[in-house]
Parts: sequence; C-alpha cells; structure tokens
Amino acid sequence: MYINEINLSPLVVAQAGESYQSGANLNRWVEVLVDCPGSTGLFTYRLPAQLEIKPGDILSVPFGAQQLGAIAIRLLAQPNIDLPPEKIREVEDIVSVGFFPSAYWELLNRVAAYYYTPLIQVIRVALPPGLLGRSQRRIRLVGGREAGGSRYLLGSADPLAFLTPTARQVWELLQGQPAGDYSFVYLQQKVKSAYRGIRELLRFGLVESYLEPPRLTRPKLQKAVTLTGTIDQELTTRQREILEVLRRHGGELWQNELLQICNASSSILKTLTQKGYIVVEEREVLRTEQGPTLVGDGAKSLTTAQASALATIQTLDGFAQVLLHGVTGSGKTEVYLQAIAPLLNQGKSALVLVPEIGLTPQLTDRFRARFGNKVSVYHSALSDGERYDTWRQMLTGEPQVVIGTRSAVFAPLPNLGLIILDEEHDSSFKQDSPIPTYHARTVAQWRAELENCPLVLGSATPSLESWVSVGGMREMGEMGEMGEMREQYPSHPPHPSHYLSLSERINSRPLPPVEIVDMRQELQQGNRSIFSRSLQEALQQLQERKQQGILFIHRRGHSTFVSCRSCGYVLECPHCDVSLAYHHTEEKAPELLRCHYCNYARSHPKFCPDCSSPYLKFFGSGTQRVTQELGRQFPELRLIRFDSDTTRNKGSHRTLLTQFANGEADLLVGTQMLTKGLDLPQVTLVGVVAADGLLNLSDYRASERAFQTLTQVAGRAGRGEDPGRVIVQTYTTEHQVIAAVRSHDYQSFSQAELEQRQALNYPPYGRLILLRLSSLDPIQVQNTAQIIATALSTEEEFEILGPAPASILRVANRYRWQILIKFDPDALPKLPDWEEVRSLCPSSVSLTIDVDPINIM
Repeated sequence: MYINEINLSPLVVAQAGESYQSGANLNRWVEVLVDCPGSTGLFTYRLPAQLEIKPGDILSVPFGAQQLGAIAIRLLAQPNIDLPPEKIREVEDIVSVGFFPSAYWELLNRVAAYYYTPLIQVIRVALPPGLLGRSQRRIRLVGGREAGGSRYLLGSADPLAFLTPTARQVWELLQGQPAGDYSFVYLQQKVKSAYRGIRELLRFGLVESYLEPPRLTRPKLQKAVTLTGTIDQELTTRQREILEVLRRHGGELWQNELLQICNASSSILKTLTQKGYIVVEEREVLRTEQGPTLVGDGAKSLTTAQASALATIQTLDGFAQVLLHGVTGSGKTEVYLQAIAPLLNQGKSALVLVPEIGLTPQLTDRFRARFGNKVSVYHSALSDGERYDTWRQMLTGEPQVVIGTRSAVFAPLPNLGLIILDEEHDSSFKQDSPIPTYHARTVAQWRAELENCPLVLGSATPSLESWVSVGGMREMGEMGEMGEMREQYPSHPPHPSHYLSLSERINSRPLPPVEIVDMRQELQQGNRSIFSRSLQEALQQLQERKQQGILFIHRRGHSTFVSCRSCGYVLECPHCDVSLAYHHTEEKAPELLRCHYCNYARSHPKFCPDCSSPYLKFFGSGTQRVTQELGRQFPELRLIRFDSDTTRNKGSHRTLLTQFANGEADLLVGTQMLTKGLDLPQVTLVGVVAADGLLNLSDYRASERAFQTLTQVAGRAGRGEDPGRVIVQTYTTEHQVIAAVRSHDYQSFSQAELEQRQALNYPPYGRLILLRLSSLDPIQVQNTAQIIATALSTEEEFEILGPAPASILRVANRYRWQILIKFDPDALPKLPDWEEVRSLCPSSVSLTIDVDPINIM
C-alpha cells in the first residue's frame, strides 16, 4: 500500500480559529505532500517568519529546479533528525488558505487506503482543477517602469554606472517591457546568472519579487460602476442620461452592461469619475453555471407513503443509511426537497449526487425553483473557472444545496446535514479510471459517518448491494429463504439503516402494462421490419391521438457492424479489436464508419477490402437506423434523436428535452440516456426495439443492469393523466429478466439473482479486485500478467481468476489483460503489497487496481 508512512491518526488538523502554538515553542517546520508525478511521500520545509501556515493550506514550494503546488499536512516543532538543517528548503508562499477540517482529511485518507491510491492522487480528484497548479516567481520594477527609473539613487548622473553588468542587463530587460514585469524563469533564460543581478536590484529596492498563483485560482475581476453623488444641472444631457440609467438600476451596474445600455464609451465614465459622481472599481465575478430563470415553487402535498418516508428521514439524528425504494413516478424528488428545506433554515447544507448532470436538467430546475440561488451545480462539464468559483462558494459555510456528479462527493461543505444519492444503482457513480477507482456510494457512506448526518439512497431499482446491506430484504420477511440468505451475508460493521418504500405512483396512477413481443414469431409470420406489428400500430395511434412516445435502442449510430455478403469479411477498427459501426451524418454526406472505443473514423468503402465484392451489408440497428426506418414507415411522425451523437454540445440535453416537452416532436428516440430521471407527463408509449442487446453480455452484472434499464425506461410511460403502455421486443421471451420486467417485480428478480450471486460468491456475497494491465506490446503485457498472477497465487486467502485477455483485447492499439481477485468480505485477507506488485510491471506496462469493479468486461 502506498501510504503506510502517512498515518494521520495522532494529527490534530486545523479547525477555524485554532492556534498551533504549544506554549512558547513555535512550529517552524511543515511536512507537505508535493504535487509531482512519482512523488508519494511527505517532504519537510522550513516556514518563513512572515507566513502563518496551517495544515490544509495549499503552498508553493521549491522542488528540485521547479516551483510546485503542495498541501501542508502537519506542523513540526523539530525536523526529522535524519535531515541536515542546511538541506531543508523554505516554503515560497501560501497559494490558498486552509479549508480542510479533520473529518475531510480522514475521508481522503480512507479513500487512499481502501482504493490503494497515493494520497496526493485522491487530493487531485477532490480539489478543482488548477488549484495545485504551478505558481511562478515574477520580478517587477517597483511602482512600474517609469517610477522605477526615477527613484534610482537620486542625485546620480548615471544611475546604471552603480550596477554590475548582470544587474544592468536585468534592469534593461524590465525597462523594455511595458509593464516592467517578467517571470524569474524568463530572466534566467535571457541573462546568465540572472539571480545575482536580481538579488542586487532587490537590495537597492529597485525591483520587487512576488509569487503569481496558478491561473485558475485568480478571481475573475470585472469593473463595476457605483453612483455616489446627486445628479445636478452642471452636467451635460448625455452625462445626466447615464447617471439616470445607473440610478434606475439601484445605483450600481457592471461597466460593460452600463456602456451597452447607454451605447456610450468609457471616456464619458472617466469624466464622471473625475467630477466625483461615480466610482469605478474592480469586483470579483463568480463563475458559476447559470440555469434558466424559473418561477418559484412551493412544497407539494404528500401521499401517505411520502409523508411517512419524510417523517422517518426528519427524525434521524446523526448517521443513518436510508434506502428510499420508490417505483418510477412515486415522488422521490419531492421527499428530497421537503427533507432539505428545514436543514437550510437551521444553517445546514445538503449534498445531492446524481448519475449524470447533463441528463437531469429537470431535477436541477426543480431544486432551483424551490431553493433559488442557494443551489449550486458542480460537475466536470463546467469550465475550470466555474468549478473553482463554485468550489470556493461552498467554503463560505452559507447554507446551500450542491447538486453534482460523483466527484461532488468531495464538495467541501462545512456544515453538512444530509447526503442524497439519487438513482443510487447507476454505474456512473463508479470511476473506472484514472485512479482512485472510487464508488461515490461507498465514499458518501464514509462521509455521512464522519459528518454524522443521514445518507439517503433513492432508486426504483436499487443495486443488490444496497438492497442487501440496508435491509430491503428484511421487509420481505425475516425468515424463509430470503431471511436465511440475509443472515448468511457477512455485513459491514453494523450501522442504523432504514428501508422506506413508495410502492405507488402519485395520485394512485397505475404502473404501465408491459407487453412482451416475441420477434421470432413476428419473423415466422412474415414481418421483416425492425418494428413488430404491435409497435407499428401503437406508433400509428400516437399520431392519431396527438400523444408522445419514447423509443429505446441499446446502441447509438446506424448499424452495429458492416459485413461483406460474398466472403463474410467484417470491417474492423485498425486500432481496436471491434467492428466499425456505420454512422449516417446527413443526406448526401460521406458515409462514415466509426469506432465507438477510440473514435477512429473512415469513409464507407464501395468494395469489400478483402474480396472486392460490392455487396456490403449493414447489420444490427442503432438509433440512426431506427430513425431512418421510422421516417420511411411513418413520414408524418416528428422525431428527436437523443444519444451521445446528438448531445455533444454543452446544454444540448436541455435544448432537446425542452423541444420535446413543448410538443415540438411526437417521438424521442434514444439510448440509455432516456432511463435517467426523465419526467415527461405527456409520454404514453414506451417501445424497446431490441432488449436482447442488454441481456447477452459476458458480465455477472448483465441481468441486474438489463432489469434496471428496462424497468427505468418502462417507467417513463404513463406519468401524466393518460394511461401508459410499454412494448418490449425480444428474441428471448423466456429470460428471467423479461418476466420480472413484465410484472414490475423487483422482489422476484432480486431473489433469483441473489441466489446465483451467492452460489458463485460474487458481490454482494463476495468482494472483487480487478487488475487491469495494458501495453502497446502484446507479448510483454501477457507475460507481465502471468508473472503477477503467479506472484499472487502464493496467497491462500483469496481466489485468483486469470490472467485472461479483456473481452476486447485491443483498444487504441493497447493490448489489455486482466486478473480478478475474489475473496470473502467478512474477514479481509492480507492483501498483497501493491508496491511489490507494481515493481513487477515494466515501464511500458500500465497497471490499474480497480477495487469493487462494476465493469469487468
């Protein structure tokens, strides 16, 4: 494990306002983590007399020949005796003042230990980008170029005569720059031994040295105009107009806004400033994501089940884990909103984690309509500046609601009262790469424990881990087969848990009936269309009744693969071991074949590259193919395609969903994006074109994922006044998942699936660690995988599966092998020393340790 030497348990970490002085003995050294690739240990630095450093501060330190970002970990009264005092270098400056309380440090350390990741790597994930960026030392003339020249050695006929040649060169360089300001590195490049000349100029007080923080940590400043005097008759008509506009806007406006409104230039503002009527000053502008202007929204009346769930959540005092198992359309979001409202009044904050923020504009809109500007959004699609400013806004301690994706689990909210994971079953909460390979649900549980607040997990199709651990099984009877299975499950350390069920939709609306269509029979009866007769009839009725529907397809693109009908040759990606998918861009545009793994693209060939036959056929159906077929069979049906091809641009999810909600289309055609939290009351029909693509995957979680996806997409129908209808097309009607989806029966599905998992000792009845190895050299990666597997096989406390090639051996020209470690979770085995395991990897082989993997393909 990487961080054995960093044991923070005896450490008292900074809390606001605490002193770090122990009697008369001041701590004059600090141990830091340096943000440098390959550096994982602690380094000691001397504290300059003028700096008040606390643990958690972000510093700039000299490291080798560089100036790097570092985090202050702990203060020392004496340095390590092995370190010669003269070798200890001094901290340059504080880039950002400390903000991590002790519970937060404990969380970061727990993540580092559990996911076998260096602590600095966890800190990089937790902090917004750029905060640990490299600062740079700069040199500038005192008071600017002109002032610097006039103040030098007054009375001297030739001031430069008193300077050494080196100092004179530096001086002339600075004089030649309009602002009289250059980086230390630049001056060193231009002048030999520049540091001597700079030291001389500093001694004479001609220049000053300062640290420029990383670009992103600088606040964005904008000029604001403030009205200070009353408007009198001495002013020109134009000047009075401008002041009147300012007065009507409350006496304050951004300068660019004022100039735009008045169609004026900045010179007129300069005149008004000189006359004392206005003040122009720079102020910080927070770079935060701006949502649309929304009408305020009040609390809705609750059903009996909602009220009961809310009452349970509100009575929780301290840490508890709650599974809110509500069928689609049962009103889980309203429970979240009403649970958060009293917390904000108590001065506390709430953290709401969602799978993918771009796919849930409706959810963020509902929160903003209820809580206004107390809601912040935090996710990786924000610009770096937006992330930094939103992150700083959290540090103010103001009561607020932060909605974000998995990385927001590290949001530094100081007074956390509640954590919510919406759609907790979603695999987007797990990070596969880069390290740490954390699961937001696991980290959220630790965070709730450390902050001593409740954690609410909400889903219509809970993950089997949550179902077993929080106790949904308990509701089905303590005894019997399920009760026995639960008793056999070696649970985590006991913690308060509550299972809350919302088994009915709002206003007692029925769950939509699910019709299963056997596509084998359709073919036997002469229907060669990708749409069954039942679905064709339903689409026809959609037009006639002026209703809306959703069509779910497992894959984007036009066709799954392109094959030659003469020789069977399949067009494959030259960099990956996968077939190329056909993508139709627009009419008369070049036909493109694209790899969904490395994004390689090529034009569609006219002839087979292998046998020169012109008979190339498209197989399989993606969203493009389905929309083309719909256009042919139902030309009057208005369509919107909703997949990653059509939603690449920022805000495109919201635009397409708004168009659909406004009735600008009859049918929404898309991939799994459609399953994530869409609430469209006008949708009466949901069609699943081919369910089999979800069922037949070589992954032990395939059935669970298929059930969750199909149940979630079915749940989009019938949420309004009109009853819904779901049509699922499949070639395997006898599959247990299809039977469970037909009856909306989570319990029977989970029982059957858990029996299989227990028999094979897979999660939640066992734990897994997946080692992923990749390299450009196929022989080397295979040999390395074999060497590591042999080294691990000496342990008896866990089972080794592999090494084996990944299901897709080559991606982006990298060959991939895997080793799966399986073990019992009740007594953690003595796991291998990962430093030793890594030492078995040559530099050309990459190794990722994925703890509790979600995807093992």
